[in-house]
Amino acid sequence: MQERSSVTELAEQLRRELNRYSPGGKLPSSRALVDRFRVSPVTVSRALAQLAAEGLVVTRPGAGAFRAQARTAVTAAGDTSWQEVALSADGAADFVPRSVDASGVLVSLAAPPPGVIEFNGGYLHPSLQPERAMSAALARAGRRPGAWGRPPTEGLPELREWFARNIGGTVTAAEVLITAGGQSALTTALRALAPPGAPVLVESPTYPGMLAIARSAGLRPVPVPVDPDGVKPDLLADAFRATGARVFVCQPLFQNPTGAVLAPERRGEVLRTAREAGAFVVEDDFVRRLVHEDAGPLPRPLAADDPDGVVVHVSSLTKATSPSFRVSALAARGPVLERLRAIQIVDTFFVPRPLQEAALELVGSPAWSRHLRSISAELKARRDTMTTALRLDLPELVLPHIPSGGYHLWLRLPDGTDETALTSAALRAGVAITPGRPYFSAEPPAGHLRLSFAAVAGPQEIQEGVRRLRTACDEVL
Repeated sequence: MQERSSVTELAEQLRRELNRYSPGGKLPSSRALVDRFRVSPVTVSRALAQLAAEGLVVTRPGAGAFRAQARTAVTAAGDTSWQEVALSADGAADFVPRSVDASGVLVSLAAPPPGVIEFNGGYLHPSLQPERAMSAALARAGRRPGAWGRPPTEGLPELREWFARNIGGTVTAAEVLITAGGQSALTTALRALAPPGAPVLVESPTYPGMLAIARSAGLRPVPVPVDPDGVKPDLLADAFRATGARVFVCQPLFQNPTGAVLAPERRGEVLRTAREAGAFVVEDDFVRRLVHEDAGPLPRPLAADDPDGVVVHVSSLTKATSPSFRVSALAARGPVLERLRAIQIVDTFFVPRPLQEAALELVGSPAWSRHLRSISAELKARRDTMTTALRLDLPELVLPHIPSGGYHLWLRLPDGTDETALTSAALRAGVAITPGRPYFSAEPPAGHLRLSFAAVAGPQEIQEGVRRLRTACDEVL
């Protein structure tokens, strides 16, 4: 974090000083910048690279860095209004709109302004990420023989075997495909399993990114309510009968956003219901590695108890590592596996081999188990800090379920609360929150908020964020 801050500060300082030099003029040497600003050579190199990427300087190996020539005048923008007709002219034939709404996904991807506490994040704070272990793994991976060659399209056999062992049951490496992150895997699965215009059953509420995937593929998401024990099997059966759907997407473990875990007595019912409907269950097992210290033994993935190929399983390393460590797996058995494989090849060819090799190095190192133990304890402490602060400062926000895994809490707002107004007021107060509306594929039963405790710096920032949220609630409620 300190290195990143130093790079940003040095780049800004150099940017302010560029007017001292004429176009083509040479900037001070790297050694001079190191001495003047008392930073490392790496910091200087990265700052100059940033300015070069912005087109402000030109670097010449062996010669140094020079101010770039003045940019030519920008030509007038063309007329792109014709695209509105081209993109929509045949829309009458579409079952669902072809436009893609990514707003629900961007809420957890966009970095808030400086000074704003990030209660809307979807990933671990950098202080929780295994940065040293990942860097060491990537360095070791780069030295592996053939590390920069073309990998098997299905993924490295050793990595497929690792994912298969972690899924359990009778799942084998031959039934696993390596994919570039959970979002990519879900996209492949939905494209493989349902044609455009078809209904797809989803939990309600559910992950907005999955709803965006479904809609962009031309599918019609149909909600099936969940409670603290997961999806309700009787309503799932009703939805299959009413819609004729052939796909149900669920998160049986620490569901996003409710944190629910599918109850043991419901697991078999869900699989049996889907099997009787001739349907697939897409199991998004996205945060199994973000279990809290007090969770106790976890249930196995649904795929581990599925001999008939009902379940298409998605598992990822991203949530437990870094948003840029995009390595995941798709597991399936039967003819559907070949369709999944074909779609992935057409879309992406394969996951870059160096990243797969780095994943193998990481999960095979002692640092991996240490990291998992560390975040397990840290996430529990953060969850408890946020829960306590909410009960003390915001008792009017209802917390129906305290999860034992994952990275967020799901809160119900007082009846009549305007989510949009509260989200805006919170941002003015200095805290970014996630409104509940994007998590529902149909009309929501009430207003909600999702608050992340993993993307912030620590307990003090959590307490301060809740205090700021109190200010926003006083304005809106």
